[in-house]
Amino acid sequence: MSAVNPSSDRLRAEHLTLGYDKKIIVRDLSIAIPDGELTVIIGPNACGKSTLLRTLSRLMRPNQGTVWLDGREIGSYATKEVARRLGLLPQSSSAPGDITVGDLVARGRYPHQSLLSRWSERDEQAVLEAMRATGVGELAGRSVDTLSGGQRQRVWIAMVLAQQTPLLLLDEPTTWLDIAHQIDLLELMRDLNRNGGHTLVVVLHDLNHACRYATHLVAMRDGRILAQGAPGDIVTAELVEQVFGLRCMIIDDPVSHTPMIVPLGRS
Repeated sequence: MSAVNPSSDRLRAEHLTLGYDKKIIVRDLSIAIPDGELTVIIGPNACGKSTLLRTLSRLMRPNQGTVWLDGREIGSYATKEVARRLGLLPQSSSAPGDITVGDLVARGRYPHQSLLSRWSERDEQAVLEAMRATGVGELAGRSVDTLSGGQRQRVWIAMVLAQQTPLLLLDEPTTWLDIAHQIDLLELMRDLNRNGGHTLVVVLHDLNHACRYATHLVAMRDGRILAQGAPGDIVTAELVEQVFGLRCMIIDDPVSHTPMIVPLGRS
């Protein structure tokens, strides 16, 4: 029988050491993902953000340490069982062949299928609800290859939503999107958290977006967590300089009243 962790957090990790080959990226890191929050992880390139997310989703095995999911070591679950509890949108996703939007979203139901089960009304409803929530219902018959970048990201999120998992992990979902599509996706994620009841963990690069949309912020550098908490509680000019080496002022965002970072430049 696998060990049981008594913590109430659905997803947490203890004393993680992570790396590729012989290069260590993260050393002795512990983190608890607060339930019901929209957690955003920020930090400079190569600080370990995506590596941590991959490990939390079991795509990557830690050199040392343990990831706990719903009170059990994540490695003790069957692969399909993990996928019924946790959905992941990796940094880069590619659709197979000339697949339609509807068929791609339907692949999110794979964790709920077995060799003997047939496509059910519940599966159909899950797919329809996921496409409605992401605003891609009218694209169901379109080939994914014909969509814009913003549309594709929404379709991938719909596929993850169709898994109907309480936990969603998204690795840099706004990369390569124009500002309008970035805001659309961030608003969607906030809606999934506030109204859909999902716990989200998102890796972002834009500090002001992170401050505006996160309810819980995790700041990383060199494989370590330097600060975590509500953006208004932890974001200071000193923290931004410590994490990114950027001199800045912190002002009040006139729309969301969250911290807004204004770079000072080199002089």
